[in-house]
Amino acid sequence: MPKMKTNSSAKKRFKVTGTGKIKRKHAYKRHILTKKEKDRKRGLAKSGLVSKEDSGNVKMLLAIGK
Repeated sequence: MPKMKTNSSAKKRFKVTGTGKIKRKHAYKRHILTKKEKDRKRGLAKSGLVSKEDSGNVKMLLAIGK
């Protein structure tokens, strides 16, 4: 049986925390930042967590157990 392969784009975008949750970055922080409020940009710079509903799909891409 061949080994499970990790999705290369997913391993660049997600990290697993010590408790098993999946960390992610927020979107909309790359360009067109002049019209966005300072508080909004500060919040987008912080990392977030993948929702419980989506974490199963991400774990499958990362080839880790549920």
